[in-house]
Amino acid sequence: MKKEILIRPVAELEIAEAYRWYEERRDGLGNDFLLCMEESFEKIDRSPEQYPVVHREVRRALMRRFPYGIFYIHEKERIVVLSVFHGSRNPKDWMKRA
Repeated sequence: MKKEILIRPVAELEIAEAYRWYEERRDGLGNDFLLCMEESFEKIDRSPEQYPVVHREVRRALMRRFPYGIFYIHEKERIVVLSVFHGSRNPKDWMKRA
């Protein structure tokens, strides 16, 4: 059963920033980033419990090819994306959103 994926506004901003950054490096790379992110969302939707809990009820799925983690909460009917976070940033920044 396909769940609703709710992306919090802060996570939407992170996605837009990453897209712009990659697109500035190479034309089309931002689109590749979005495709990998969508692939990760599909994997989360299929099996949300497969990813480890990293803080309270927050889970993290690592993206393929790009150094980002998708931090989310699995609720009964939906997935709530709290952050799409670059691996080199301070993890305390996303924990404030949990």
